[in-house]
Amino acid sequence: MVYTTTQLITSAFNASGVVSKEFATVTGEQLSDGLTWLNNIISEKTVDNSMIPYETTYNFNAVIGQEIYFIANLISVDTLTFFLNSIRYSMQFTKRNQYFGSNRATNINSLPFVWYFERVYGGANLYIYFNPSQTFAMEIHGVFRLPDAVLGQDLSLTLDEFYTTYLHFALAQRICFEYSYDVPQGVQQGLGKYEAFINKKSKVIDLSMKKSSTLQPITGVSYEWANLGRGFMPY
Repeated sequence: MVYTTTQLITSAFNASGVVSKEFATVTGEQLSDGLTWLNNIISEKTVDNSMIPYETTYNFNAVIGQEIYFIANLISVDTLTFFLNSIRYSMQFTKRNQYFGSNRATNINSLPFVWYFERVYGGANLYIYFNPSQTFAMEIHGVFRLPDAVLGQDLSLTLDEFYTTYLHFALAQRICFEYSYDVPQGVQQGLGKYEAFINKKSKVIDLSMKKSSTLQPITGVSYEWANLGRGFMPY
């Protein structure tokens, strides 16, 4: 069923009590303000990515000898893998102090096996080591920023009904704030309900255990490690 941004903004104004559903209509200026506030709410989810219930698979090609890759709109990374001869290989995430502070040979192009990423303006920088020795196909599973909405857009094509309902309540609350209205109890309760649903239940949590041998070193980078190809086991 078609559900447009105009319908969402109108319903949010009605739910807030600023515009009566029976006796008034949402004006052009209110639609414009509502769209701005709606996109503010969407943008805020880049800070609290637990409120984005959608995982995305993103593919790109590594460049020979290149360590840093800017990925637009990337918020968080769950897994990073690369493909070689039709086999997918895992890569190991490492913390910032270990990635940038550990001993390292900087003049080697080889199979990448560790990665780190950090948020930057507009997305994230992804770091991989070793620098790729060839053009590997890379695959990210992670969370990306939701795109801004435009007036007349059919939200049902990109968002589930539960999420447009959440945006309805969130926008109604924002409208009350902007107009200095008290938030209706039903709006506040509905917003809390859907925030709890999305935050706790919409994202799949991986609770699986990974065992490591006490005989296997877990820190540092050595030529022996690289030559033996530690970690390059296909799924």
